Amino acid sequence: MLALRPNCECCDKDLPPHATDARICSFECTFCAQCAEHALQHACPNCGGNRGPADTN
Repeated sequence: MLALRPNCECCDKDLPPHATDARICSFECTFCAQCAEHALQHACPNCGGNRGPADTN
């Protein structure tokens, strides 16, 4: 399972472990949904990977 970081790497918003608006790529780059969808247009600026919703189970 991928490890969710505690903050958005773009805007520094807090993302608790069960945040429903967290997005994570396969390299564990973590962003809030707002940044992932609007500022970054679904492309990770760190690794170029696509992001999806974090698995909060």
